[in-house]
Amino acid sequence: MRFLLNILWAIFGGGIVLALEYVLAGLVLCITIVGIPFGMQCFKMAGLALFPFGKDFDDGGRVGLGGGILNLVWFLFGGLWIFLTHMAAALPLALSIIGIPFAIQHVKLAMLALFPFGVRVREKP
Repeated sequence: MRFLLNILWAIFGGGIVLALEYVLAGLVLCITIVGIPFGMQCFKMAGLALFPFGKDFDDGGRVGLGGGILNLVWFLFGGLWIFLTHMAAALPLALSIIGIPFAIQHVKLAMLALFPFGVRVREKP
């Protein structure tokens, strides 16, 4: 079932477009040395955005001072806007019964978009 939902998500839920946007942003950020940590987070989010069903994430226990500072910079310069975009996409999907699973995935991506440093993406059992 996860496989089918991931395929439907990639085609109809915007997964391919989201993943390409995150990869492009990651490549642009990785051009500079300062942007590499932010680019790596974009690549992590691209993988989750392409096939989100069957994956979950957790904070890994602690972020640390460096991760906290990077999360703050991320939030101020892009995280809030990415969060709002995912929530705007989730709202109309949640209003239709067939779109509820896709809305849940957008909310999951929105939560990750706020503070991605220190978060581990893992497969659900």
